[in-house]
Amino acid sequence: MNDQETATFDFAKAEPRWQEAWARKRVFAADDHPPTDRPKYYVLEMFPYPSGQLHMGHVRNYALGDVVARYKRAQGFSVLHPMGWDAFGLPAENAARERGVHPGQWTMDNIAAMRGTLQRLGFSLDWDREIATCLPEYYGKQQKLFLDMWDKGLVERKESSVNWDPVDHTVLANEQVVDGRGWRSGALIEKKRLSQWFLRITDFAQPLLDGLGALDRWPARVRVMQERWIGRSEGARVRFPLHGAPEGFDSDLDSVEVFTTRPDTLFGMSFLAIAADHPLAAKVASGNPEVRAFVEECQRLGTSEEAIEIAEKRGVDTGLRVANPFSPDETSPVWIANFVLMDYGTGAVFGCPCGDQRDLDFARKYDLPIRPVILPAGEEAATFTVGKTAASGDGTLINSGFLDGLTTADGKRKAIERLEAMGVGRGVVNWRLRDWGISRQRYWGCPIPVIHCEACGAVPVPQDQLPVVLPEDVTFDRPGNPLDHHPTWKHADCPNCGRPARRETDTFDTFVDSSWYFARFTAPHAETPTDPAAANAWLPVDQYIGGIEHAILHLLYARFFTRAMHATGHLDVDEPFAGLFTQGMITHESYRDENGWLAPEDIERTPQGTLVRRDNGVAVTVGRSEKMSKSKRNTVSPVAIIERFGADTARWFVLSDSPPERDMEWTEAGIAASARFGQRLFRLVASVAARDAADSAHDTGGEDLRRMTHRTIAAVTEALDGFSPNVAVARLHELTSALAEAEKSDASGMAAARREAALTLCLLCAPMQPHLAEEMLSHLEPSGPMVVERAWPVADPQWLAVTRVTIGVQVMGKLRGTIEVAPDAPANEVIAQAEADPNVARMLEGKRIVKKIHVPNRIVNFVIAG
Repeated sequence: MNDQETATFDFAKAEPRWQEAWARKRVFAADDHPPTDRPKYYVLEMFPYPSGQLHMGHVRNYALGDVVARYKRAQGFSVLHPMGWDAFGLPAENAARERGVHPGQWTMDNIAAMRGTLQRLGFSLDWDREIATCLPEYYGKQQKLFLDMWDKGLVERKESSVNWDPVDHTVLANEQVVDGRGWRSGALIEKKRLSQWFLRITDFAQPLLDGLGALDRWPARVRVMQERWIGRSEGARVRFPLHGAPEGFDSDLDSVEVFTTRPDTLFGMSFLAIAADHPLAAKVASGNPEVRAFVEECQRLGTSEEAIEIAEKRGVDTGLRVANPFSPDETSPVWIANFVLMDYGTGAVFGCPCGDQRDLDFARKYDLPIRPVILPAGEEAATFTVGKTAASGDGTLINSGFLDGLTTADGKRKAIERLEAMGVGRGVVNWRLRDWGISRQRYWGCPIPVIHCEACGAVPVPQDQLPVVLPEDVTFDRPGNPLDHHPTWKHADCPNCGRPARRETDTFDTFVDSSWYFARFTAPHAETPTDPAAANAWLPVDQYIGGIEHAILHLLYARFFTRAMHATGHLDVDEPFAGLFTQGMITHESYRDENGWLAPEDIERTPQGTLVRRDNGVAVTVGRSEKMSKSKRNTVSPVAIIERFGADTARWFVLSDSPPERDMEWTEAGIAASARFGQRLFRLVASVAARDAADSAHDTGGEDLRRMTHRTIAAVTEALDGFSPNVAVARLHELTSALAEAEKSDASGMAAARREAALTLCLLCAPMQPHLAEEMLSHLEPSGPMVVERAWPVADPQWLAVTRVTIGVQVMGKLRGTIEVAPDAPANEVIAQAEADPNVARMLEGKRIVKKIHVPNRIVNFVIAG
């Protein structure tokens, strides 16, 4: 056994050494503008929130991006691969309240810790372009974008319904309302109307919808999710005259307007439902304690459609009635219902129990009439009744006057024509998408650059006064927004009239910060938000990588922001991300004992295979493998893995276990196997380097190994082009095994083939295990350039040609052997070789062959007499 056979890859020394070599040569620094002599490639992973610690999900995300970046760079692309921090947000404020540390200090400390871990993992990032959204040099440019959008008519201030936490004195997102209570304070939330700043994303609803058709490198399910969120629907707006108002009822409203996608079912109307914050509801509630109590209850329900969908459908009768425009003598009751949203459509719907399941359930609950107006296929009009399920699909219209006998599609068109002729309605397109409310009552966010003057109203901060910088001297000893409590910061003179005025103390929704960072990366030090020449050259991002949880809001907002930046002259592109990949999660078993959840490092396996606590040997309960989370303590620290196994082992494991779009389970056995493979590969290449150091240029042997080498080059290239690093890993395992067999061989003339295979392994594994690749290559070619300076190998076509095919030999349809023949060999030669196979010959001995079937390049089948 020679020294190379026992060589060990010392990752603790090698990894920092190669990282320093890459940094010294600045091999990952991108060009300011992509050069014209080679193609550009912009790869970007969704940037992280600086919570303080990376988790293995981050490692998988950034490892996937790094594979793409290194692979494309080796193929000759000019690559942009930057990193930054989504650094504003509520967790920093919570830390300030709970730990007495300033949000800025907490954030920057976390950034430093996470940056260090990313660098230890050896990702090929251009750190010269690093940005943090909490720094004025970033958010000041964001303020400039906001003012440009305001000047272009894309900003609006208006009232809207929000979730209000009366203890923390802040607006909560729908996701922060749990069972009707604030996620942090536990207080019953209130639905409140506040003046908020909005970006007019609805102005781009149709372009955003149309643009999805060109995103053919996005997952289909993400495009479908966005399409549904945008929610284009065609229908009609219809006015229903109010009838029968109670004595003393005083309202300026003489009708209620409804948006409906089913005007064909108006003859089946049973009730009209309005939102709890509809002006008519407020008027009724002011004089009716029962209605007022119901309205207050609805205000404690979340404002999201999801929250409303899962809530029990309830309502209260207002005592008002409306006339049906197609049947003026018929009136229906007006109810306030908890499933109607004021911000969707008109805040009012008409209920047709026959054609809508929710309406049917509501009508049965409150004993409202149900008239069949849609006849499903196969039913008879004379006998049809509405059962437990509404006839919500297509059908023929019945009991519908002038619409009788029409299909639902034809009925919609004719109903709209009649409404427009009567002057009581019109055909319209409605959108589920709503304008984007960007105001947040937070300190740790980008200040909205507006000054409120009693005389002039809302006035934009002059652009020469940007950035509007957050004050450092804030306190968190009172509920609410610290900017409201600051003694001086909010006081400013009006830019128009010079009178004392007040700064806007709301800050931007942090989704704004992440809606344009990809553009800032193209020129992170520019004095303007973008350098248009650089942005237009680098964008769109060629490959964007991140979790499916961002499929709607972040991606939709980024698509809108790109269009808004185009409209304001900062970009010439409309779509930010040409390709999108959504990776799966990392999962891990969970463990617990009678005292609660236990971390993986608290557990050990006994010789008998049971899991026990490491400190006391007590058996633990093993839960299913699920997403890593701090709450269940089933997380694995990347730092611990790096220190124990090395960065390349962590990278190899998260890339090799399963297709990257699927969830993968973290196992101790899996990471250990990845570590063993890395050491095996290192020893093998070191052995080849020592054994075949002499000139081998004239060797002509090792044809099978050369064929395997070039087929591996082709297969790995195809796998990486198809975003399948796990397939690439599998092919590299196969070439490693083939080289190991060749290394054992005493056959002469194989030195060149062995060295070619070893060199190929160095180059092909570099996107996944870059430090190991460099270390192996330094043994194989000590004076040559680094792996990161070399081109991607190209398979030689002569070694890809198929020279032999394996054919199955059957007797009476059952496989009895296999033979190898030349492709498309003559049938008589193939059949003769099949008959000569020893096992087949025994099966045919003494039998009469009645038929010989030959399927070229696939099978031979012998049919024998019974």
